[in-house]
Amino acid sequence: MATIMATRMNVERKADHSESARAHAAPVRVYYEDTDAAGIVYYANYLKFAERARTELLRQAGLTHPRLVSDYGIAFVVRRCVVDYLRPARLDDELTVYSDIVDARCASVVLDQRIQRHETLIASLRVTLACLGMSGKVARVPAAVRAALAPAIRITAAGADGRI
Repeated sequence: MATIMATRMNVERKADHSESARAHAAPVRVYYEDTDAAGIVYYANYLKFAERARTELLRQAGLTHPRLVSDYGIAFVVRRCVVDYLRPARLDDELTVYSDIVDARCASVVLDQRIQRHETLIASLRVTLACLGMSGKVARVPAAVRAALAPAIRITAAGADGRI
């Protein structure tokens, strides 16, 4: 049993090229400010990397955060985030954050995000975003926003139906 566990722990996870080819990709360089005293990325900074990538995914869809507020009266906020830290990233690493919308509902969007160093999976995240109106209450995602996000939706075998 110990041998099996040790073998599992030593296996380096590799990215699925077919998934990465379809996902939005955002490059990230690890700077000194992102690391702890040992030169390893501090755990909370992976959340910052993922946030930047989600912002770039929105920008690619023609939706900036200020535009969501001014034109549609909404904002997306993180309702839930599950992170699996698999390997450390280090000072000066070149990382890529891959983002896929895997489910979109009336008032929420679910994304899978993968942080990779070349082929090595560093961290994976499942993020649920809630759509809020400017009053702070849950709001429907406007039709124009849903239409802009539609090309970024990936239907998964895990059960997300890709509705928007």
